[in-house]
Parts: sequence; C-alpha cells; structure tokens
Amino acid sequence: MACWPALLDALITLIHIITDRILEFALGWYLGPHKRVATFATVDQQVILTKSAVELATAIRTGKLKSYDIVKAYCERINIVNRELNAVVDGPFETEALEEARAIDERLASGQYSDEELLSLPFLGVPFTTKDSTSVAGKRLTLGLVARKDMRSKEDAECVRLMKKSGAIIIATSNVPEVNKWIESRNMLIGGTNNPYDLRRSVGGSSGGEGALISACCTGFGLGTDIGGSIRIPAFNCGIFGHKPTSGAINMAGCTFRTGKEQNTMVCAGPMTRFATDLRPIMKVLVEPSLQSALQLDKEVDVKKLRYFYVPSLGMRQCNPINRETERVMYNVRKHLEQLTGQDVHLAKLPETKLAGKMWRYWMTQEPASFNQLLGNGVQLNPFVELFKKLLGQSEFSMAAIYSLIDSLLPKENEKLIRSATKKCKAALQELLGENGVLIFHSSPRTAPFHYYPLFKFLDFSYFSLFNVLGLPATQVPMGLDSKGMPLGIQVVSNHNNDRLCLAVAEELERAFGGWVPPFPLKTK
Repeated sequence: MACWPALLDALITLIHIITDRILEFALGWYLGPHKRVATFATVDQQVILTKSAVELATAIRTGKLKSYDIVKAYCERINIVNRELNAVVDGPFETEALEEARAIDERLASGQYSDEELLSLPFLGVPFTTKDSTSVAGKRLTLGLVARKDMRSKEDAECVRLMKKSGAIIIATSNVPEVNKWIESRNMLIGGTNNPYDLRRSVGGSSGGEGALISACCTGFGLGTDIGGSIRIPAFNCGIFGHKPTSGAINMAGCTFRTGKEQNTMVCAGPMTRFATDLRPIMKVLVEPSLQSALQLDKEVDVKKLRYFYVPSLGMRQCNPINRETERVMYNVRKHLEQLTGQDVHLAKLPETKLAGKMWRYWMTQEPASFNQLLGNGVQLNPFVELFKKLLGQSEFSMAAIYSLIDSLLPKENEKLIRSATKKCKAALQELLGENGVLIFHSSPRTAPFHYYPLFKFLDFSYFSLFNVLGLPATQVPMGLDSKGMPLGIQVVSNHNNDRLCLAVAEELERAFGGWVPPFPLKTK
C-alpha cells in the first residue's frame, strides 16, 4: 500500500508531460512560425536604449546625453515595435514628454539645479512606463474593460507621483488582463500582448505589457503591481528583473482603485527593470517614509556572509513537474553561491506548500475589492449569462475573465485549514530565514508558454503566489535562455523588511550570470 502515493505521483507527472507536449505542439502549429521583436534601427539608438536607468540619469546630469534625445529614442522605439508587441494602452505621450525633457535639459545647461535639488531628483529626465490599471493623471484607465475604453484618471497613483517627483518622465501605459486577474495580458479592448522573444508566447500577467516594453527596450523602467505574481510572472516570461516588496512597503493608492489605507492585502507595487542595479534606487523612491528605516535600503549587504536555502518543488500535483533546464538553473545558482560563500546551500522543507494554490485562492476572497464588481465596472455580473454571451460571440470579456467569474461559484476553501496552513508555512519560513537568510526558489516549472496555454493549465503561477500569501519580499532574476530561446529565471526570497537582501543577491546573480539577454540581435559598428 505504501507504494500507491509514489505510483500516483508518477502517473500525474506523466499526464502533465503528455498534456504539456500536446499543447505545445497544437498551439505552436495554430500560431504559426517563430518570430521575435525587431532589433534597433541604428547603433546610436542601441547605445541609448540599452543603458540602465541609473546610467541614463547619470549621463543626463553630467551632460553626456540629453533627456530630449533619450525620450525621443524611446518614443520612436515604441512606435516601431508596438505593432508587433501590442503592449501599449495609451501613448507614447511624445509631445508632452519631449517638452518636459527639453525643459530639464535647458535648466541643466544653465545651471539652475542646485546640488541639493539634484540629490532629490535621482531619475531626472529618465523615461518610464506603468500598467494601465495604475492611475496616471489625464491618461486612460481602462483596466482592460470595453466599458472603460474612454475613462481617464483624475490624478496620479502615489507610486507614479513619487517617480515623477524623482524627475522621471512618464511616456506610456501598458496592457493588462481584465482588472489584473489573469496570468496572460489579454482583453477584449486591446487584445493580447506578445512576448519579445517569441511573438507567439505569453508575456504573463498582470503587468505583462510592462514586461514586454521593458525587455524590448521601449522604456527606461516600469512600475508593476503584484497580487499573485503579477510583477514576477511577466518579469520571468520576458527575461527581466522584478521585485515584489514586503507587504505594505509601498503605498497602493491609485493602483486598481486602491485607497492606500487597505489592511491585510496581498497586493504590492514594485519596480520592473532590465538591470538589477536599478531596483534598489527605484525602491528608495517608492518606499513609505515610515518604513524607510525598517527596510534599511542604504545598508550594505555582504552576500558572502548570508545563509542560503533552496526548495526544489512546491509539491503541488496540479503543477507541471520542474523540467530539466529549470532544474539546471537551480543547480547553477546553488553551486555559484556555495563557491562564493564557502558554505552549503541547504535544502529546506517548508510545511503546507502543497496547498499554495488553495491558500492564494482563499486569501483572494479576503481582499477588499470584489472581482465581479470590478469586472462589471460597478455592476454585479451573472457568470452564466456572461458564459452564454461568450458562446454566442457577444461577450465584452475574455474567456479567462469568465473563468474567474465561474470560480466564484465553486465550493470555497476550508477556512480553518487554510488559515492554519498559512500560519505554519509563514512561521517556518521566517524562522528559517531569520535576519540574514535567503531562499532560492523556482520561478516556474517551465518557461513562457504559448498564448492560450493558461486556459488549459494555469496553476504553475502558485510558485509566485505563495509569497503574496506570506507577505515576504521576492525578486525575480533572469538566468539566460532555454533551448527554445525563452528566458529562464529564479526567485530570491528573504524575510519581512529584508528586501535589501533580495536586491543584493539579484545584483550578484546578474554579475555572475549576465542578467537580461536582449530578445533580438544587437548591432555592431
């Protein structure tokens, strides 16, 4: 009898492998030949657009580059490649962004900025973007809904306001799934966003438009939000860095109608970048003043003196098995950290991770917002009516949104069981990590799937959502490309308020393994 669980696990693994291959074959055939996003028009454009946000800011303030030229180059890049990516909802805001950039250049040239003022403007003249569900004053705020196609924000979300205050220039807003609740950025208003590495594949969600724009060099950096992996899934799929901060570290006012006063919410705002070295400076702009001292982002971190742990799998039967190339990423990271520190990276066993998907599903019901009413733009929707309309081709909603509506009618999770499991898992992980521990965790069992794949298999996102449930900081780190040319990656997790450890390890892994790999060939002089 003892062998039955092992046999069942082997059978489930085989079923996963077979269905995965069938979906890959069928969707690959349906979507046609592989194509990636276009490379740069000129070498000069490439030189500008492949710099980090910090490098751009330094070049602007020292007069080596003009903000006007940088903004112009990014807007031109958006206009060229968005036809392939379909990532932009509103923008580029070329006229006003160029006017703002020109004014900055003129003030710098005439010496009108004091040294003290420049210190308060770390991203002066650097272009950035944010997702459509995050308010930008005067710009579209659709949340991917046909009913909101003409809606505009009255004011900036707090995170956008802070980035503007730091001197950064907003140049566009990007595509999301309807009201952010899906792992592919597709809706009936804008359509689906395409992955720069393979236009047939998913960028993830919900900050999927951001992931595509950043990876394809259409923006200096981006702001995302994350309630179940919504920063880290697109960062993983698109081969960039993304950081989900400690819960409560960044004010959420203006993000998907949040007021910033919500308690016990899983959602966080955070940075998405091509370079790990940009994450910490952006976080310093965004973090709540009352938490600046707790996060100690200026405190130096010696990555050689940290303690490292890894978990090889969630243990969820509903997830795909970890494939060999993904396992190799974990192995390479472990070996590098062992060589760096002279210490073992210890295998960790966390309780209740097999319930990760159920945990997230339960805790989503405890969020202050109602998905049904958000999707209906204030009107309560009937899932069966919407499904019937979809079958007739008359629905304003994607199939993924209707899935989520129907999910609300399914039996609820066992509250007592899930609360107990969450408490046990969080307590065990926090005790394990302490003040100088870091967990290395898989991002996903496999790389970015084809469009529509998540309609058939979607629970792999539980590798990301677990850390929303636990409220701990997690950084998504790109780790090269797989045999199909798609980004691999790893998550770096630390204890509450220890974001600086995640960010420091991300920088070390970028140094050791190369970080972001352009999704197109670079030009040579």
